[in-house]
Amino acid sequence: MDEKDKKFMQQAIDLSIENVKNGGGPFGAVIVRGDDVIATGVNNVVPHCDPTAHAEVSAIRRACQKVNNFKLEGCSIYTSCEPCPMCLSAIYWAGIERIYYGNTKQDAEEINFSDKFIYDEIERPVSERHIPATMMMRDEAQKAFEAWKNKEDKTEY
Repeated sequence: MDEKDKKFMQQAIDLSIENVKNGGGPFGAVIVRGDDVIATGVNNVVPHCDPTAHAEVSAIRRACQKVNNFKLEGCSIYTSCEPCPMCLSAIYWAGIERIYYGNTKQDAEEINFSDKFIYDEIERPVSERHIPATMMMRDEAQKAFEAWKNKEDKTEY
């Protein structure tokens, strides 16, 4: 980790501290390509009544709009805390190449931001999860997949 990395991480940490003062959660994220900040994000779950408004997801949304692409190749993300399962998935889907984080998921758990129940649920068979999930109308649903499979001018992701 060099001085540039420390500068971007400090920016993510500063965003998280400021966000607490503004009524949001204690999380901040900065997406960088090379030496340039592409986008930032903070946790706005409560103020926006949006359970997906985590810092990393918010930063990814802004960065993708800014670069006009759903892939963030060549980018790194600096986040004040180890990403939760949703944010980690979004980081992978966006093609971000490196993650730097401050607090650990154990640190987050100590202030009642625990993701353990999600990690546990992912490991369970679908039939044993706490939220019932019922597969239905698969044959009908397959029509969209068939249309995608046969579409010649699709953009793969």
